[in-house]
Amino acid sequence: MAAGTPMVSLWVKAEPFSYGALPVPPHPRLSTNNLKKIVPYCKTKGKNGFPRMNYSVWKHIACNKLQLTEDLAWMYFTVCHLLSEATSARDRADFDLRLARCTVQVERDALKNSLSVSTFVFVLYLYIQQLHKVSLKASLLAGDEWPLRARSPDLENRTGSSSSKTLDEHCHLQFVQTHIQEILELLVEPDVYNSAILGDFGITVEAVEALDFLIGASTDRGGSLQALHQVAMIPPLQSKFGYSKLTRLFSIRTLQSWIRGTVSQNPFGISACITSGKRLSWPVSAEESRPADKESGDAHRSKRGRIATNSPTVPDDHVLGNKIIIMSQVSKQTIGRSSRTLENSSVKIHRCHYSYLYLLSPLRSVTIEKCRHSVIVLGPVETTIHISHCEQVTVISPCRNIMISGSTLCVLYLLTPQRPLILGGNDTILLAPYHTFYPQLESHMAQAGLGEARNLWDQPLCIGPDHKDEVPVWELLPVAEFFTFNIPFEMEGTTQAIPGGLPSKYQRSLSQRQKQIDNWQKLVKESGLSRKQRKEFQKLVETRFHAWLADTGHKRELDSLVVPLQSQSKKP
Repeated sequence: MAAGTPMVSLWVKAEPFSYGALPVPPHPRLSTNNLKKIVPYCKTKGKNGFPRMNYSVWKHIACNKLQLTEDLAWMYFTVCHLLSEATSARDRADFDLRLARCTVQVERDALKNSLSVSTFVFVLYLYIQQLHKVSLKASLLAGDEWPLRARSPDLENRTGSSSSKTLDEHCHLQFVQTHIQEILELLVEPDVYNSAILGDFGITVEAVEALDFLIGASTDRGGSLQALHQVAMIPPLQSKFGYSKLTRLFSIRTLQSWIRGTVSQNPFGISACITSGKRLSWPVSAEESRPADKESGDAHRSKRGRIATNSPTVPDDHVLGNKIIIMSQVSKQTIGRSSRTLENSSVKIHRCHYSYLYLLSPLRSVTIEKCRHSVIVLGPVETTIHISHCEQVTVISPCRNIMISGSTLCVLYLLTPQRPLILGGNDTILLAPYHTFYPQLESHMAQAGLGEARNLWDQPLCIGPDHKDEVPVWELLPVAEFFTFNIPFEMEGTTQAIPGGLPSKYQRSLSQRQKQIDNWQKLVKESGLSRKQRKEFQKLVETRFHAWLADTGHKRELDSLVVPLQSQSKKP
């Protein structure tokens, strides 16, 4: 490269693929041929369709032309809006509040139609749903008996090369490299043709700007981040990106060749964090120093696991979607954390077993993968929680979106303004209202753009071919099994109650249960027992209580609470 020419790095962003592309085969009408028709159609709708598409135009396309349900159309639109638009937390919370106050459908429709997204970006978002399309032909050519998905990362082997090949981010990279020509062709406008090169289409600067949604760029090896379209317009690089000053268009042929040859591993991805991230020595319970309990059947000591972050390498003005924390193979531990390192990070919780995790900071996004027999309490999640291939996991969190796939016997206690997405491969999923609080909760919810006015925890949207009305994979948590949850840490703050309260039937059940306890205590008090009898009775109750703790496994949970919550005033 000539002297003075910047060294360009390109990579595929993780967030649109990890939290925007649903891990189910896409709707059959979301084909490439149909998506290519969206931009020309939107241009016929004037300012409501191009260069920004409002929801009414998309709703017409989705419901009347692509035969999608309105619920699915709204879900796609809101997820794209969340991931691509720089909307303030206050504006998001205000929109939820206004939507909750709408009393008739006309008001709701008018408010929804006030939202708009970049037409080009939305077409790209719909296209990347093809990431999880099952291709029997591709599997046959690869020599596989059945189509395979990438496995989760092997975080045990930090230096091995085999593990990096199985990371989701490598599937994202391969997808873009393979389909970059189709991606660019989606951005062609019907009245724009690059006649300078015979047979080659041209796309505008605005179309290339939409690629910022999928591709990150830097001219100093990730030291600072720049928008792809800005890098493409740097004078020494314009010709390499295929830009013509005469036509003011980019050549698709040159641009796709440049991107395919330049795009590489995400410097802010899981693989980079595994190999060069900073290890976090978060305090955990003292159980790992205890010997194995032969009587209780514990075959191994508890494992501290591995916790790492890339936060030291992420530029301060590009934290969202790039700062990540990995927690892998934490076993039989309790971790309580609220820190600046955790704040606004994308967290991946991987293969954690028999553990209690309290991550009490406002988070960007969370992936919970291949975990078992664990309780995970999260601070407010700004975008999405994705639960996959988990068993007997309880998740407690306010969040904007949540989706679950391939999991069984999981309980979700939610405060969410969007319908929970129940995807394929699930069994026995219980949904319940958010039932806890901690002193800084309301402050953290405001930072994440979440309010208490709109909570759709009990209105899931089931997506995928394996959902049948007669055999649902989900149900609401029975009232008899509902209890509030106490977070066992002291923190400073003003929140003193569950935001928004509890649904009436659950609140009535708690009140009735408390009344029974009060009646029982009154009965004991008025029983006329002697002082000696009271002591014997108290001893009997305590013995039975400790036996119950041991039988249910709650004794381990209580014993592990010897480590206090590490707050923001502590080191990261």
